[in-house]
Amino acid sequence: MEVKRINDRMSVSPQIGPGDVAAIKAAGFAAIINNRPDGEAPDQPAGEAIREAAEAAGLAYHDIPLGREGVSPDMVEKTKAVLEGSAGPVFAYCRSGTRSTTLWALSQAGRMPASEIISAAANAGYDVSHLAGHLGQK
Repeated sequence: MEVKRINDRMSVSPQIGPGDVAAIKAAGFAAIINNRPDGEAPDQPAGEAIREAAEAAGLAYHDIPLGREGVSPDMVEKTKAVLEGSAGPVFAYCRSGTRSTTLWALSQAGRMPASEIISAAANAGYDVSHLAGHLGQK
């Protein structure tokens, strides 16, 4: 499992499996966000299996799938709500971590300067500079 820390409240990762949940809990995370729609790849674990493992470990689990239809305002608001309501750091995953980083970045628009959002994502290995026009807005 390759965890990429964006900041103290958010880290992202490529696809995880149920067996990774114990390590996520041990690393101090309080919640998991699944940003990957079920069925994208034949070898992908079902979100429900990860939900069950998360809940068994005492972690909150949130399903905010970002698929081909793209980002919606509802996805951004749900991401913001998870970050604001979480009792601790949040761990989000998708196929590569890019969609999770994108939703985090958009959820921080108007809360952090766009340059800080872009820099935090870049430090974790993700380029969200193409979102600059959206990151200065609430």
